[in-house]
Amino acid sequence: MLKFFSDIAHTPAVTRLLLTAWLALMMPFAHANEPVFATDTTSGALALAVPEFLPVEEAYQLTASIENNRVKLNWQLAPGYYLYQHRFAFFDASNQPIPVTLDYLPGVLKYDDYYEKELTVYYQQTSFSVAKSNLPASLQVESQACADAGLCYPPRRHKLAITGQHVDVSNPVPPTAVANQSAGAGTETETVLGITTILLFAFLGGAILNLMPCVFPVLSIKVMSVAASGMSSHSRHLHSITYTAGVVSAFLAIALLLTLLRSTGAAIGWGFQLQSPLFTGALVYLFTLMGLSFSGFFTVGTRLMNLGQESTHGHSPGASYMTGVLATVVASPCTAPFMGTALGFALTQSTATALLVFAFLGLGMATPFILLSWWPSLLRHLPAPGAWMERVKQCLAFPLYLSALWLLWVLGHQTDLNTVIALQIGIVLIIAAIWLHKNNPSSKGRTFKWALTIILITVAFALPWESYRNHQQAAKNGTIWEPFSRQYLNQLRADQQPVFVNLTADWCITCLANEKVALSSERFHQALRENGITYLKGDWTNYNPEITELLQENGREGVPLYLLYSRDGSDPVILPQLLTPGLVLDAIESIR
Repeated sequence: MLKFFSDIAHTPAVTRLLLTAWLALMMPFAHANEPVFATDTTSGALALAVPEFLPVEEAYQLTASIENNRVKLNWQLAPGYYLYQHRFAFFDASNQPIPVTLDYLPGVLKYDDYYEKELTVYYQQTSFSVAKSNLPASLQVESQACADAGLCYPPRRHKLAITGQHVDVSNPVPPTAVANQSAGAGTETETVLGITTILLFAFLGGAILNLMPCVFPVLSIKVMSVAASGMSSHSRHLHSITYTAGVVSAFLAIALLLTLLRSTGAAIGWGFQLQSPLFTGALVYLFTLMGLSFSGFFTVGTRLMNLGQESTHGHSPGASYMTGVLATVVASPCTAPFMGTALGFALTQSTATALLVFAFLGLGMATPFILLSWWPSLLRHLPAPGAWMERVKQCLAFPLYLSALWLLWVLGHQTDLNTVIALQIGIVLIIAAIWLHKNNPSSKGRTFKWALTIILITVAFALPWESYRNHQQAAKNGTIWEPFSRQYLNQLRADQQPVFVNLTADWCITCLANEKVALSSERFHQALRENGITYLKGDWTNYNPEITELLQENGREGVPLYLLYSRDGSDPVILPQLLTPGLVLDAIESIR
């Protein structure tokens, strides 16, 4: 089947015919009469026609008057709708901005998901006035309204005509239509031009993605592989088609998944998968392994690992397809500049238009490989295959290592330091499994080697997963301890309150082990609650004179130190430096 399609594609006349037919099928989507940048972020629907929202002319209206030689503008809004303060602007008849300083009424601060910051908005009504002498006789006033339920209307420009002491307000004109209407163009032409521009941005953004540190190594290795393989032009064309199919199909799959999730009410956008710590951690593992492979630390040779190697580094069409898929998956952390506009537009349009934009993103990303495959003269500018290819391959590992470190930083913000450390331990365990096979290639002890490998890899995934679960549970339950201070400790003791003091540090392995084994269990937390014990944690990671003083008072020079104060004000019980759950519970029982 692949050979059949490649034979067809290899015929220039048929190729042109197929491209023409594809464009003919896609062009009706571009002529859809859809307003720009209107989205229902609550329901997640990508179509604009949502019957529960008011028409824009009913959502808010503008009236104007002249009082004391000042033009007063007043907006009235329907309940549940609001105006952005920063979207008010003035333009003259030729669409040039008019610099006007406005005295706004106090508004309401509202966090906006699109701008990702708090903005001042107005509900029900707002107004301001401008000196008449500062305005031309004919002008336009721009504003933009949104609904609490999630819909944002396109920006609108009301035309104002000032005659003596009277102001006429005419029907609003969409800002994107102003230039085209002045030339006599219709709404359909304006929309097509807007979509065409967005598709161009999408194509350029996809092409720029190839320069990003997450993608460039993958594409470079594929290009060098093709250059060194001595493929015929027929084979190169087939690989370019399958690679493009992999990229475009992966982009379309992401678009469909976005559409599906948004239709269920999820407020998500491009890169939503990186909002999952599990996906972020998996990418850390992937980038690290790819970097190690590029560095020559290991060469995949066993049957099990060869499956993954052949799926991306081999010379079969399937390998090219999987390379395209992989390049798209790892591209999500590296959004190119032009992609922001295109993606913002795609996720506010109908499903058909969104898929078209994502398809152009994929085509742009695949274009460099297509050019190199269909025009062999470009490949001839590369040096002859040789040792330089291995050196370049090794150099390309470093962007992948940096990408993995950045993703670790992202993971740290999503979870906590313990999960990051657990993932780093997992990387070490996976490297140990690779080393085990690399340095013991013989069949001797094969069963033991594979058993140990499975254990190492299982722990590498289970350890960060368990740490992440603990983080989620801690976030759900809330923190049971309070920061230590000498003043707070003295106050609790003066009030005859029982206190448990844990002096610890992040660099203290014993401290971390004790917290994991004995001080994180639900039984320990329950015992504290039942006995009314206040839990104070003193962090000695950085120098703290109060903690140092308490350590010295109890005959210690370092952490850990565990003190249990009873209600009677007597000297504290000093617990051993190595804790067990039973030992801690017995100590709590003894001070009742």
